[in-house]
Amino acid sequence: MRRGGPSVLGIVLAGGEGKRLMPLTADRAKPAVTFGGTYRLVDFVLSNLVNGDILRICVLTQYKSHSLDRHITTTWRMSSLLGNYVTPVPAQQRLGPRWYLGSADAILQSLNLVYDERPEYVAVFGADHVYRMDPRQMLAQHIESGAGVTVAGIRVPRSESSSFGVITPGSDGLTVERFLEKPADPPGLPDSPDCVFASMGNYVFTTKALIEALQRDAEDPESVHDMGGSILPQLTARGEAQLYDFSENHVPGETSRDQGYWRDVGTLDAYYDAHMDLIAERPAFNLYNRSWPIYTHSNQLSPARFNAGGIASESIISAGCLIRGQVTRSVLSPGVVVDPGAVVQGSVLHDNVHIGRGAVVRGAVLDKNVEVPPGATIGVNPERDAELYTVSQGGVIALGKGQRVP
Repeated sequence: MRRGGPSVLGIVLAGGEGKRLMPLTADRAKPAVTFGGTYRLVDFVLSNLVNGDILRICVLTQYKSHSLDRHITTTWRMSSLLGNYVTPVPAQQRLGPRWYLGSADAILQSLNLVYDERPEYVAVFGADHVYRMDPRQMLAQHIESGAGVTVAGIRVPRSESSSFGVITPGSDGLTVERFLEKPADPPGLPDSPDCVFASMGNYVFTTKALIEALQRDAEDPESVHDMGGSILPQLTARGEAQLYDFSENHVPGETSRDQGYWRDVGTLDAYYDAHMDLIAERPAFNLYNRSWPIYTHSNQLSPARFNAGGIASESIISAGCLIRGQVTRSVLSPGVVVDPGAVVQGSVLHDNVHIGRGAVVRGAVLDKNVEVPPGATIGVNPERDAELYTVSQGGVIALGKGQRVP
């Protein structure tokens, strides 16, 4: 935080495997997956923390973290003169020869970071959601309440509750009465029986409460050592947990359409749908908000070029792309080449994908360096696609990094 304000250490949990995003996570951690053409998923949480003046941030990594570590160290360089930093922290095995048992154990094994920094508060945020949020507003509520932990919640349909930690607020609307991890049939909200408060995976702790909760959890042989599955229920039972309603958070430059936008892009279908949210004339999530920017690293590439009658509509085209075919309702990362006669519709193409002459790609996500040969088709023959590629429940076709297309 700024000089004179409360001292806050940011901890970003970025160790997830992201199995449901395979094959995009076959060679990288989930937070390192490309999103929106030029960003990585981790850029969204880091941008929110930095824009919100939380300028000392540790990113805890574990699985296939090289790509993520490289992105953080080359992109997120803060002012060392002012003592600010964003640093990746690999699993260190400080408590013995074992990897992290869960997200709570990850923080327990990294408490040296907290002891060294000695913050008054610790903001523990997830690394793989797409949203804008000013963490200062959540911190202000936490400080005023005197709670041990404040958890950010967002209203979602009750039918989706099995995918989230579900928060049941008390009669005051703030105190967390119950915290249920991925329940099948939770009670609805009093003012909206078909909705529940889902945990966003963002927490603000008073440092003392966090350390004590982690130590109690470490002594419990029955614990799963998870923030949502263990720490939040523990602090809820002790009456130390409060809810922060994300709908009350406002950032500069937001529009009425994208205020309160939050997407968990943990599945191929959710990942694809979130990309489609970007390309509407009035996008559900606006990447062009200069008052609350999403930061990332941009390679030194020439501007996108259109030749030989190449056209693109309702699409995001990144630098270094060469479009000589037709692109509609798609998101193209840097260096994508679309040859003459090729058609790309409703697709997400990562870095350096090459679509050959006359090829057709529909409803697909192609990871970096995929080459689609001239005349090949993806998204045209469902039975053939199912034999050759990963196809999601919603019909999104996904090809992994450098995967061969017959």
